[in-house]
Amino acid sequence: MTSTGVDYSPSDIYKGEKQTNVTADPEKSGLYGDERRRASLVSIRTVHDSTHRKLKPRHIQLIGIGGTIGTALYVQIGRGLLNGGPASLFLAFTIWCSFILAVTLCMAEMTSYLPISSPFIRFAGRFVDDAFGVAAGWNFFIFEAALVPFEIVACNVIIKYWSDAVPAGAIIAITIVLYGVINLMAVKWYGETEFWAALGKVLLIIGLIIFTFIAMLGGNPIKDRYGFRYWKNPGSFAELYYTGDLGKFLGFLQCLIQASFTIAGPDYVSMAAGEAENPRGVMPRAYNAVFYRLTAFFVLGSLCVGINVPYNDPEMTEAFKSGKPGAAASPYVVAMNRLQVSGLPHIVNAMVLASAFSAGNSYVYCASRSLFGLALEGKAPKFLTKCTKSGVPIYCVGIVLLIALLSFLQLSENSAIVLQWFVSLVTASQLINFSVMCFTFLRFYKACQVQGLDRNTLPYKGFLQPYAAYYGLVGTFIMAFVGGYPVFLKGKWDLPTFLFSYMMIFIFPVLYIGWKLVKKTKMKKAHEVDLYQDLEEIEEYTRNYVEKVETNVFNRWLDKLFG
Repeated sequence: MTSTGVDYSPSDIYKGEKQTNVTADPEKSGLYGDERRRASLVSIRTVHDSTHRKLKPRHIQLIGIGGTIGTALYVQIGRGLLNGGPASLFLAFTIWCSFILAVTLCMAEMTSYLPISSPFIRFAGRFVDDAFGVAAGWNFFIFEAALVPFEIVACNVIIKYWSDAVPAGAIIAITIVLYGVINLMAVKWYGETEFWAALGKVLLIIGLIIFTFIAMLGGNPIKDRYGFRYWKNPGSFAELYYTGDLGKFLGFLQCLIQASFTIAGPDYVSMAAGEAENPRGVMPRAYNAVFYRLTAFFVLGSLCVGINVPYNDPEMTEAFKSGKPGAAASPYVVAMNRLQVSGLPHIVNAMVLASAFSAGNSYVYCASRSLFGLALEGKAPKFLTKCTKSGVPIYCVGIVLLIALLSFLQLSENSAIVLQWFVSLVTASQLINFSVMCFTFLRFYKACQVQGLDRNTLPYKGFLQPYAAYYGLVGTFIMAFVGGYPVFLKGKWDLPTFLFSYMMIFIFPVLYIGWKLVKKTKMKKAHEVDLYQDLEEIEEYTRNYVEKVETNVFNRWLDKLFG
């Protein structure tokens, strides 16, 4: 061990390996500010982060995009069009991107300063309260793990667009095995796999935007120059539940709810921070690039959907009502069928399949890393910190894959309903996660002020802070409660729907209060927050980092294009 207390040798640094730690309890040290920092540098390391920094900048950016873009952008977005109409859909997605920007600014600043494994989960415990970190971590883990079987089932359904010949059980088993193989390889191979899968998603949405532009100007087999026809007839705003202005407002609100559950990004970028090469240089660019690219895709995608299909289209309405498989309910495929465009619907379905598979793959990664982060902080069993020689938290991945076995419930029609209920239980979790990130940043911001840490010296300084954090916190917190509002409308009350919409909102405070009572934790005051734990390791890694020259010309071109 060196005099700085770092647990790795220079050779480890060059290989991208790290062994960070959990120090002695800072609350019991009686030290603050610089004194605590000096004490933390000589504390005894007992729990090690043995993951490896092997993810390149292009991997980080595409992981952030790949984890966010799924079937929702290509298929489920049509349901939003049916509920609210083209203008409501476009406005809702545009407005929600402003809240995602606020969350991104919060996470970019904290994570670029301390790019550790499972950052926002561990920051919640360090900057706010240990109990808050426990509730945030388990909420995120449950959310991500529950979405794995959901995406596996989605893959099975999408394949049925072509044929029912392959048994559902075989498709589910193959998908789980592939997830296991990809996630148990060295993280660089996971990054490479996710890069190409996410690149396919990007190319698909760009292709669909180009298709919309050409088709709306008459470049289609039937020479129909439809432009913004469907914004005029049947109209820009659809009525939902009620007629008149109230119905149009509820239609917009339903679109906003869909946007809030569809658009993400900063959480997926953050989860890769602990395994990123040169994170101080990579993470700021990754956050900016992912946000602006996703904003372009979702905003333009919501605009294209309203251009291609009227909100009362009978084919799309029937497709959602009858639960047609795969891309059959996609507004783009509905438009292609109307315009007599052959061949493209099959390509869209193939890419939607790749999107569902990639999204599930990202969920396995994020769920396993969140569980790993909990274990590093002593909030999950210590054996979960065990990593392979390649730096993969093997037991964490194994637990997530065991949860993925719930996808076999699809084989029974009644059990399939149970699976959907299970996923519905955590639909508010993502908004809780975003609220946690914003609130954690506010505590970080206050601690920097009190302890004299100049934010101008940080690798990334978010603009409009702390106002952006307040904006993001209020918006995401309110939307977490708004999601299940239809059950409160006259004649719409349904107890199961109410429970499924709000269960995680009830569970989060139970986890928080339960851990607080058992462990006797306290909310940390600004002068008690430890802003320096793991900082020396990060700074030493950054000082000694030597960029590996890419010898493959093609990969070098990809690194330049997406890095």
